[in-house]
Amino acid sequence: MKTLKNLLCCLATAALALPATAQHQGHQQQAQDTTHQMGHQIGMQHGDMQMPMSHAFSRNLPMNRNASGTGWLPDESPMYGNMYHRGDWMFMLHYNLFLRYNNQDVFEVGNRGDSQFDAPNWLMLMGQRFVGDRGLFRISGMISLDPLTVGGNGYPLLFQTGETFEGSPLIDRQHPHDLFSELSVGYTHMISEEADVFVYLGYPGEPALSNVAFMHRPSALNNPDSPLGHHWQDATHITFGVATLGVRYRNFKLEGSSFTGREPDEERYDFDKPRFDSRAVRLTFNPGPSWSLQASTAYVKSPEVAEPEEDVYRSTASVLYGKQLGGSNRFLTTTLNWGYNYVDAHHKEHSVLLESNLQHDRFAVYGRYEWLQKSAAELGFEEGVFGHDALFGIQALTVGANRQLAQLGTVNLHLGAQASVFRGSSELHPYYGELPVSAQVYLRVFPTIMVPRQ
Repeated sequence: MKTLKNLLCCLATAALALPATAQHQGHQQQAQDTTHQMGHQIGMQHGDMQMPMSHAFSRNLPMNRNASGTGWLPDESPMYGNMYHRGDWMFMLHYNLFLRYNNQDVFEVGNRGDSQFDAPNWLMLMGQRFVGDRGLFRISGMISLDPLTVGGNGYPLLFQTGETFEGSPLIDRQHPHDLFSELSVGYTHMISEEADVFVYLGYPGEPALSNVAFMHRPSALNNPDSPLGHHWQDATHITFGVATLGVRYRNFKLEGSSFTGREPDEERYDFDKPRFDSRAVRLTFNPGPSWSLQASTAYVKSPEVAEPEEDVYRSTASVLYGKQLGGSNRFLTTTLNWGYNYVDAHHKEHSVLLESNLQHDRFAVYGRYEWLQKSAAELGFEEGVFGHDALFGIQALTVGANRQLAQLGTVNLHLGAQASVFRGSSELHPYYGELPVSAQVYLRVFPTIMVPRQ
């Protein structure tokens, strides 16, 4: 309860700190005007009628607010994909593929690095249709071929932890995502133009916890790597069994979820047992077209298979920013994210992420900074090395850029590179080195931007 109270206080403070708080109602109206304008711009021809394309969980919000699960993005977020129409249905296809060479600890200053050719990827198909005068039905399916193109033990990433391979914890590697990463349905009922109620069911799916999963954040789309704080922030984006009930009023959204706390097992092609043993609540507020704020808290039952008796109380808060800079594909997007895992008085760990992406027609430059805490056990050290309660601070800074090589129809091909520098607590220097550096080059394959029809 104390953590939840602190979260709500943080959200209230963030909202009060906005420069235009004194004009709150004016911003509400501005956001609503933008919503209606964008909703009517993006549409399909149906006979002589222009059918507006809406958000997946509201007939009165813009498509660009769509995010992973039931989360929200800022309204001025770019959307990359292909749109198709079949009768009363509208479908959208989204995907991201990196063909890359990845070298962690290029200069071999430690003994925990590795290198690999791989291809992290995901593909998502969404469909929606109106039901009567007030209903909206949507379906979504997402797959990842990571088990084949990355491997069962994932890809090298210094200081990364979480999940297992062949019964052993994955350390200094990012786990692959499951073949079936989302199969979900949702229904929204419009009470009025300003209010909706909705339900979301997924097997697998994403509960109402944290902000948009990194795979779908515009500020992270150009970066092939998972954040190091993934398991402090948005690791529940693949949950085998989730049910969410929510309500929207204007630009506020309150939702709660019952879900399976156990993260996916290492059998990446199967469907894990649904447990519905965990719970989460999230409050989201979009104060204007460029902003989305959220605070959430959850009880996560036994998330790690390697530590089945360890439950986690997870809390998060985030600010997302998106601004169109002119032109159809010129955006600045930024995410500030905080995540906190509480197990007991001796196991309390924070994580902070700040990432930004500047997209300018045919090229992009981006960066990510992280600070987080991890225990000795999470990093694979025996208790006798550092003691039972040892906790280490870790910092990571990544900068990268890519440029378009070609556009084949609606498919973009971008060549890019990025480098990261890490620094762990001094006790870790004999194992990782003082400043290990990683580097990678990649070919990114993704769809062109969806441009609103005028």
